[in-house]
Amino acid sequence: MTYLEILESYNLTALQWSAICFAVFLLGLSKSGIKGIGIIIVVMLAFVFGEKASTGVLLPMLIAADIFAVIYYNRHAQWGYVKKLMPWMIIGVLIGVWIGNDISETVFKRIMAVIIIFSVLIMFYTENRKTTKIPTNKWFSGTAGFLAGFTTMVGNLAGPVSNIYFLAMRLPKNEFIGTAAWLFFIINVFKLPFHFFVWKTINKETLILNSVLIPAIIIGFFVGVAIVKLISNINYRRFILIVTAAGGIIMMFR
Repeated sequence: MTYLEILESYNLTALQWSAICFAVFLLGLSKSGIKGIGIIIVVMLAFVFGEKASTGVLLPMLIAADIFAVIYYNRHAQWGYVKKLMPWMIIGVLIGVWIGNDISETVFKRIMAVIIIFSVLIMFYTENRKTTKIPTNKWFSGTAGFLAGFTTMVGNLAGPVSNIYFLAMRLPKNEFIGTAAWLFFIINVFKLPFHFFVWKTINKETLILNSVLIPAIIIGFFVGVAIVKLISNINYRRFILIVTAAGGIIMMFR
């Protein structure tokens, strides 16, 4: 099949193409630092391609956006947090590969929504107390890392978990974005073989579709960079909390 024939084989309507392009634009925004909108991207792509298939369509685009993010925010990355979370995330990914096909999607979404909303409430409470104390318990980072790894494998939904963790660590805006960029670039590349050879959700056809959508990622990323520059550290934290909470509510009733 030719390049054009492969694209036509998806039989996408104009509305579906619009939804996909908008979702990919939001992906660029998200990787530039406008965190918390990942759930919207997942919902829109799942609407077009179906739940499981959409994870394979999204992953290469996540990696493409991650590349822009790590190049732009590289100097701000805090590698201590990456090293602390990465082993637990890998365990979470492996378990996600193992049981991802069997777990009830409805149960998974409800549990994650409750965890996210409960965690955000805790963060709101902490913010209002104006405390500068950060969690140092190894179980906190271990749990956050495991949940992030598991949820990123099953549904590309690790954003809310990592947002809550980095907010709890009180990372400034650019350090938050740069550290998360490297963390997810590494873990997304790690996930690739499982989507190719185990779940078989990535193939030649999906990669060709991805290639058409790269410009939307680039536009979204640089629009997001311009927006992030205008947001103060305090307002950035508040924005992340509000959007993450909204994502948990959307997941609950999706």
